[in-house]
Amino acid sequence: MKARFEKIDVASLDLKDQVVSINRVTKVVKGGKNLSFTALVVVGDGAGHVGYGMGKAREVSSAIKKGVEVAKKNVVRVPITEKGATIPHAITGRFGSGVVMLKPASEGTGVIAGGAVRAVITAAGIGNILTKSLGSTTAHNVVKATMDGLLRLKAPAKVARLRGRSVEEIMGTSTPEAEAAPAAAAAGAAEA
Repeated sequence: MKARFEKIDVASLDLKDQVVSINRVTKVVKGGKNLSFTALVVVGDGAGHVGYGMGKAREVSSAIKKGVEVAKKNVVRVPITEKGATIPHAITGRFGSGVVMLKPASEGTGVIAGGAVRAVITAAGIGNILTKSLGSTTAHNVVKATMDGLLRLKAPAKVARLRGRSVEEIMGTSTPEAEAAPAAAAAGAAEA
């Protein structure tokens, strides 16, 4: 099953890149060892757009540059709530043996996350979230598991439209007018 994602124009976004990990790899050949570097990079605009990529080259700077180019091609939109700058609901992302649990947090909590997860969350612009990394601690698996969780998030407006309800009914929040209506109906029923 291939998921459909909207195409995002990265030229209009102010993307900032962050290097998650750099790894030195060697290939043993007939004449000795060939050294090269891999770089895992996360890019984001801090307003709900985030992507990741990996680059490999003989020099670290070239590997990072390649990683940024790949990450810009993989930028996706992440739903963030207006109130509290958090995610709409709890979710668990999986990739390989890496599992990352993401939970929305109240305003003022901050980003409770470790290394690779923190890089993805801050690049996306999520300000309040609770996370727990379970399973594999490899940076590549953790970043991909975090992205899997973020991609599977559903925006409250979209869920409300699919269910034929209002966003307030879906989120469980109510306005003072909505609270007054059942009370008035109950009072009218009591008088009759």
